[in-house]
Amino acid sequence: MKVLVAITGASGIAYALRFIKALEELGVSHECIISDAAKKILRHEAGDTELELERCYSEHDIEAPFSSGSHRIDAMVVIPCSMKTLAAIANGYASNLITRSADVMLKERRTLVLVPRETPLNALHLENMLKLAKLGAVILPAMPAFYHRPESIDDLLSFIAGKVLDALGIEHSLYSRWGGE
Repeated sequence: MKVLVAITGASGIAYALRFIKALEELGVSHECIISDAAKKILRHEAGDTELELERCYSEHDIEAPFSSGSHRIDAMVVIPCSMKTLAAIANGYASNLITRSADVMLKERRTLVLVPRETPLNALHLENMLKLAKLGAVILPAMPAFYHRPESIDDLLSFIAGKVLDALGIEHSLYSRWGGE
């Protein structure tokens, strides 16, 4: 499986970093796109971690391979997904590499997972999410659970990374699954 990871300008860059780390730990092939806004948030939220993402494509690199449906990417994950990006995808406004790649995923009927990180949500946010869900996108808000008794922030991040891996059908052991009482 080959996964395209897009990082947008919503708070929660740590979710993207943990997800990418999980892909690397599992040996899953992946590519990365990062928006200009995400680069700013990355410096604010994660400090020196930018070095880990130096291989990412810029959102302005519209000629990147995955801007075409003829390039094989099995799945795309936008993590975190800003409401701006979510709205652009929902309305077919493919103005940069992230939104164009998501548009390709929808038109080619490939897996698209969006991890919005916003609260509270207004009616327009919810309408855009519903529209995308009807088009086949997986809407996976960054809402960690607590039944696995997380002891650290990394446990919470790993839960969301694990849920995204679940949506992609990739086996993992990032969190303990619910087994009842």
